[in-house]
Parts: sequence; C-alpha cells; structure tokens
Amino acid sequence: MNTQWQEFLASQGASMVDGHVAHFGDAAAELQVAADGHVIADLSHLGLLEVGGDDATTFLQGQVTNDIKQLNGNNSQYAGYCNPKGRMLALFLAFAHYDHLHLQLDGTLLEPIMKRLKMYVMRSKVTIVDVSDSIMRMGVAGNNSEVALAKIFTQVPQQAHELVSLEHGAILRLPGPTPRFQVFSTIEHAPALWQQLTQNHQPAGKACWEWLEIQAGIPDIVPATQEAFVPQMVNLDALDGINFKKGCYTGQEIVARTHYLGKVKRRTQLAHIASSVQPMAGDDVLGADGNATGKIVRSAASPQGGFDVLAELRLESLEAGKMLWNGNELQIQALPYNLAE
Repeated sequence: MNTQWQEFLASQGASMVDGHVAHFGDAAAELQVAADGHVIADLSHLGLLEVGGDDATTFLQGQVTNDIKQLNGNNSQYAGYCNPKGRMLALFLAFAHYDHLHLQLDGTLLEPIMKRLKMYVMRSKVTIVDVSDSIMRMGVAGNNSEVALAKIFTQVPQQAHELVSLEHGAILRLPGPTPRFQVFSTIEHAPALWQQLTQNHQPAGKACWEWLEIQAGIPDIVPATQEAFVPQMVNLDALDGINFKKGCYTGQEIVARTHYLGKVKRRTQLAHIASSVQPMAGDDVLGADGNATGKIVRSAASPQGGFDVLAELRLESLEAGKMLWNGNELQIQALPYNLAE
C-alpha cells in the first residue's frame, strides 16, 4: 500500500492488518451498514497491473478469455487467465484508460502473475508495470451512492461496467444488486475525495467489500484455488467474462470444448453457512455421501452472523441432497444473475 495513503487512512481511524484495512473501529457495525446503508472501502488489497506498448492489446488478446479489443476506455470486463489445460490462474477486472490497459486482480497473485505474463512477452513491444501504489482505489456502495457521487463529479456511470474518465481520476460502475462504484484517483486528490465521500458513506474494512462482491456473485482466484477451476465453473460465462468468438488464447481449446459439448456440470453457487469458523477459499465441500463434490471459492462474514460464500459445486450432487462444509450445511441462495445452460 502507498505509504502516504496508509498514513492518511490511519488518521481516519483505519486499523491495518497484513497491509490492508481490517476495519475502522467496529467491524460488525460496518458490515451491517454494508447491508443496509452506504459504505466506502479502500481497495489497496487488490493488485493493479498496467500493460502498455504498441503490442499490448494483441499480446493480452492471446492470454485471456475475453476480447480485449472491446476495451475502448469507456468500459470494463472480467477476463480469466488460464494455463494450457484451461484451469484459471487469475481473474482480472480489465479496462483501458488513456493509452494503457489495466488488469486488477487478487493482490497476493500480483507478483507471480506479472512474472508469468512477462515470460510470454518475448520480442513484443509490451511493458507490464505494477501500479498498485500509484493509483488509489476506493469502493463505494449503497442505494444512494450515485447521488452522492454526482455531488462531487460532473459525470457518474449509469450502467454496469461503464467507465467514466474525469479530470482527477475515473469512476467505474460495478455489477451487482447493490449500486457499487470504484473510484480511481492519485495520491494528491484521493484524501479529499475520501473525506467528501465519508460525509455520506461509512468507512469500512476489506471484509465488507468482500461480502458485497459475494452478494454480486463475483468469484475470485487466490493462491489456494489456482488451477482448480475452468472459467465456467466460477460462472465467468454468465458474467460475460468469456468471448467464444475472439480466437485463440492459452487454454482456449478446453474452455471452448466445455461450452460447445453440452451443459456445464459444475457451477458456483451463493450460499450461507451458519458457522463460527470462517470457511477458506480452496476448502472442500462434501456431498450427502460424504465425498468431496466442490470447493469454497470466496467467503466473508455475513451481517446475519455466520458466513456467506461462493462455492463451486457439482450440480448432480447439489440436486441429490445436502452440501456440507466442516459439518455445516450450505444454505443455497439465489444468485443475482442467471446461469447459462
């Protein structure tokens, strides 16, 4: 995290753990506000890569599941990064801004993914730089967040994945049932923006933003789940994160075969687990017969107690009976989007 930004957040009451904001004094209260009100969260726990150069678009087009050529500076997209067997190594939120492409991903994967991408640059005119500490990112969420943003900015994105560039930063509208935005700025302007937004939004820690992501049905790939999932297993097709017409990329044959040869047999579901212990990404989920039939993809504390999770599950096992994590039943809930057949 940018040192100056960290000092500013600490002055605002942030409690830091392992380089990210854990809470602003009362994690439980912040979580309740995330469910019922308006929150603002620092997103420095996410890594951000900047990909530039004359061949940047062509290079990334051969690396990820989505059509990078569709990024025009006014939009974003999810995109999977796979190994040759079609298993995901990372999930990107990708967008173009001015003359560069950006890839946002789980912060713990930034270094190894950047190293892997650079291995394939070869003689292409491509630069890959970590800009996580030079571009400040804030998450803003709540039913009236759009109104609050409109009081500060001349333009606010109206549609999911719409990106608006402004004089001192940019705003991206994220998908999900709760209006959510990501605000990008520089260290010179971010503190003032934070203070303006906290007039209407409760500062909240990383866990609150994780919960909002889960409620939106957005998966993630972390070290414990690398190479565990084909993109469709984490609903990337339902999130418009796969383009089946774009041509070749690493792992494309497996991803395409999964799509064209019939119904996907494993899907990620939204669920609640009434447990006092947090499930961890990569943990096994057991079927009614006691055999492993899925994995936890993402988890966060729930405002109602226990934990809300995204869990990748074999559909036939889901239909057969209870699904269990550590002896606790997964209470399946409706996703905010439809799964493709």
